[in-house]
Amino acid sequence: MAHLRLLLLLSGPQLLVLWCCPPSAGFLQVEMAGETQTVLLNDNATIICKVQGYHHLDITIMGITWFWKHQVSATEVKLFEFFGDHQMTVRPGASVSLRRLKRGDASLQLPGVQLREAGEYRCEVVITPHKAVGTVQLEVVAYPVSSLFPEQAMVKENEEQLILCMASGFYPTNITVTWKKWTQKDPQYVEFSEDIFTNCTTKNEDGMFNVTSFLMLKPSLEDNMTIYQCVVWHKSLPTSQRLNFTLTMIGSQKSACTLKYYIKQIPYSPS
Repeated sequence: MAHLRLLLLLSGPQLLVLWCCPPSAGFLQVEMAGETQTVLLNDNATIICKVQGYHHLDITIMGITWFWKHQVSATEVKLFEFFGDHQMTVRPGASVSLRRLKRGDASLQLPGVQLREAGEYRCEVVITPHKAVGTVQLEVVAYPVSSLFPEQAMVKENEEQLILCMASGFYPTNITVTWKKWTQKDPQYVEFSEDIFTNCTTKNEDGMFNVTSFLMLKPSLEDNMTIYQCVVWHKSLPTSQRLNFTLTMIGSQKSACTLKYYIKQIPYSPS
């Protein structure tokens, strides 16, 4: 039941009277964090649900229930319930802070979120006799662990060298792997696509994905000290991952022998 509150502010000879009251229970609403919330795999998630317009709630006359529906299933599961002195938790570790609930914050805490817990979450708040409902989609992502093999390349002229850029353990499946290079003639990173093959993503037993991009090098001596960069982009990343290696050219054995031959043919002229 809404109570009318009188606030008196006295400043010098003036008396300011403000009549304040909480919002009508008929307009009970909850605020969610937009349509979708994204959380990293194994992180602790806070699924937002806040009662609008209330700074203090009597939790003895209200209740909060959280439901979850899997992405590929129409079955809804009750995860958490609180009414008066009754509290029930189905998902281990799921909780709503009663201290925060008194201030209108009915957000659900989920520790160690797993991929299987993605889906629709529904927050249902009851302040007798009224009810408000809000829903949000929870998306669980895992960022890739990326590496180059070999990390450095020492190549003879016209000798082929295969470079692998590997990204593993990411979710969902969509990922972009590109290659760039920096040369002394063109000192800026330029994307290229020649002699590159990127295989299809493969799924692990744990539901996460791997991908490998292959770069075949057959450089000349003028490619010495060229910097190659593998760029990995995935929606779990705040910015793309960039892995560099520097190409070091070493003269071929034939070139070295030829050089020695010509040195021997130069006549010696003592000064």
